[in-house]
Amino acid sequence: MNATQPALVAPPGLGEERQVLLRQLVEGLEPAQLYWIAAYAAQQASQPATRPAPAARLTVLYGSQTGNARRVAERFAASAEAAGLPVRLVRTGAYPTRELAGERYLALVVSTQGEGEPPDDARGFVEFLASRRAPKLPNLHYTVLGLGDSSYPQFNATGRVLDARLAELGARRMAPLAEADVDIEPVAAPWAEGALAQVREKLGRELPSASVTPLRVAPVRPSFHRERPFPAPVLANQRIVSRHADRDVRHVELSLEGSGLHYAPGDALGVWHRNPAALVDTFLAALSLEGDAIVTHDGREQPLREWLGRGRELTRLSRPLVQAVADRVDSAGLRDVLANPEAVAAMLASHQPIDLLRAYPADWDPASLVAALRPLTPRLYSIASSAQAVGEEVHLTVAVVDYHAHGEPHLGAASRWIADAGEDAMLDVFIEPNDRFRLPADGSRDVIMIGPGTGVAPFRAFVQERQLAGASGRNWLVFGNRHAGDDFLYQLEWQQALKDGALHRLDVAFSRDQPEKRYVQHVLRERGAELYAWLAGGAHLYVCGDAAQMAKDVHAALAEIVATHGGKTPEAAQAWLSELLQDGRYARDVY
Repeated sequence: MNATQPALVAPPGLGEERQVLLRQLVEGLEPAQLYWIAAYAAQQASQPATRPAPAARLTVLYGSQTGNARRVAERFAASAEAAGLPVRLVRTGAYPTRELAGERYLALVVSTQGEGEPPDDARGFVEFLASRRAPKLPNLHYTVLGLGDSSYPQFNATGRVLDARLAELGARRMAPLAEADVDIEPVAAPWAEGALAQVREKLGRELPSASVTPLRVAPVRPSFHRERPFPAPVLANQRIVSRHADRDVRHVELSLEGSGLHYAPGDALGVWHRNPAALVDTFLAALSLEGDAIVTHDGREQPLREWLGRGRELTRLSRPLVQAVADRVDSAGLRDVLANPEAVAAMLASHQPIDLLRAYPADWDPASLVAALRPLTPRLYSIASSAQAVGEEVHLTVAVVDYHAHGEPHLGAASRWIADAGEDAMLDVFIEPNDRFRLPADGSRDVIMIGPGTGVAPFRAFVQERQLAGASGRNWLVFGNRHAGDDFLYQLEWQQALKDGALHRLDVAFSRDQPEKRYVQHVLRERGAELYAWLAGGAHLYVCGDAAQMAKDVHAALAEIVATHGGKTPEAAQAWLSELLQDGRYARDVY
């Protein structure tokens, strides 16, 4: 640029490279030529904006509640990148549905929750696809992998619905719908291999021959993860309910020093546990099997006692095990149960595997038993601390499962494993991110937290984080449990937070402290006008805890509140809550 030329003030979005090109273009031109360029540019600016056709690429979408769908989608996307294909990985809650009409290649990994429901993060996408606004998709090639639990009547309902709807909209399957049970890999691995082969064949035709390298360097995986957990030393393990309480609840503090693990409020900690030795001995005695018997399964060879101790679920009954027992004993009664979804659900809720095996005795060989039992899975616990407050530690709130049924004592394997971990013990752990359950980026936003029982755990982290960040928004906690005198979890901390101004409102419901049971949903209805005013003013709402009943009751109460105090019809109230879910202002961490 010469000295007589005015400085070029670039418009927003015009990068340095384009600025250089623009200077080179106009340099040395006569005034008439410059006026012509200006007129041409103005004419182009007046034309309707047209969006260029997107470059051919693979979009991998995932809808996940507990992280399984996310992990499978991440691996699939990494494999596609390693194969030199352009790919983007997006969770369904962050996917702009307006882009669906322009997609050419889509791989969708989605789980199904509870009674055939999509994960919260995928609700908006599922509703959009089912609506009249969904576009025709004649140019889309797609494949769906559904994750579910065959113990539930609506096994993989979300995956089936999405697969059928995409086909109805004119899209073409690259690979058939695949349906994985709790043991994911036997289905996910061949699906990924077949789907990737189809994507490479179809998408590869549209790419330049030189396009054989990944678009970006794959992110470095943490040193410790689900498949390689970190042995975290136990720093504290204390009971936080009275000795008269109906059940034991523990506050557990673990050290993450040297792990390189990081977490944010809302994330979960995965814990790999061992089944109690006494329970393993009970299985061996009840089935007259030797623990030293060597069993080979899925390419692994180890003693039966080790399979039962570290490799198989012994406290969670599944429909496949009921089916295996029914086949082995040829029981008409069990077949009748399996034919009735309500009867199956009742059995799964009231029995552990040992109850079924005792009630229907049969001859089991070690290999058949290992094959019939489900693989052991880690347990996920909402993190009850902010790393900003506790440094290289992580805190948990764990309810210990311990009860009598069918004339025998029963326990929760993981909760007992944690409760028995003394301060010289270590727990194998990993971080499970939960991007759906995050504090608002804007600290001036108000926050409403509904967490009965151990569902209060993440809100301890939320309050710590908001206080240290100096967030100006108000914090309202609604907590519930059985008795105020026995199990008011973290009572002193909440009272101190109220004094410090870190907590602006605390409402409680103790169900057994009066003749009529009182739960958090009753408190919500009583505070309905204020609750709606907070939400209408932009507050973020969080619910954590039991999915089977509490979350449904709370949602029903919220819908009533919105209808009553927002002047909406029941249908409009539900739609309003759905919008909050899609916008990330209503988040649930339920289990």
